[in-house]
Amino acid sequence: MPAAGSGSRFGAPLPKQYAGLLGRTVIEWALAPFLADPRCAGVVVALAAGDPWWPQVAARLPAAVTTVPGGDQRSGSVLNGLQGLPGRADDRDWVLVHDAARPCLPPADLARLLDTLGGAATGGLLAAPGADTLKYCPPGAVAEVERTVDRTGLWRALTPQMFRLGLLRRALQAAQDAGRIPTDESQALEWTGARPQLVEGSAANIKVTTAQDLVLAAAILAAAATAATLP
Repeated sequence: MPAAGSGSRFGAPLPKQYAGLLGRTVIEWALAPFLADPRCAGVVVALAAGDPWWPQVAARLPAAVTTVPGGDQRSGSVLNGLQGLPGRADDRDWVLVHDAARPCLPPADLARLLDTLGGAATGGLLAAPGADTLKYCPPGAVAEVERTVDRTGLWRALTPQMFRLGLLRRALQAAQDAGRIPTDESQALEWTGARPQLVEGSAANIKVTTAQDLVLAAAILAAAATAATLP
């Protein structure tokens, strides 16, 4: 789990992963489905140097959660996490990468990803089919619509993303060596010629980027808790 970002767009004095959310922090909600699933053998969190907020969170987490130094970019943090796994996993083992700012992952989506990709050669990711109409405006131009983009076949990439350890580590290392910065793990694999599998996930698996997203996340989690208590 890469968690070294500063969350500059969040507009708060602390990174978004440490914002309070229904009695926990965002990152604790993000970690919860993995800690609850017995198929997940352990968790590695990549942290910024001198992170002052993590120790308080770590005190509430099991010993299975360990940390490594984060990188300058998300891909660097993930690569550091993978390189911290020797002795705990081999190249054929599965690894899952999840955003620290995605607190609303439904456990059923995690189970579907694990069940669907368990026999796959490469891996894949949770994703949601595009539903909104997409408009294109050239970067730096006046905010005017140049055209409407055909959304047929477009998906929104979500997390977790699940790949064989060796394949993902080599893909991220190759990208780093070439000076390329993938925006997610799937892109790094795509650059090697791989075709990751899409597993449909819930649109409720949102990423907290702004304070408004935090309000939405609270509503989603509250609704899920209520649904869980219904007969």
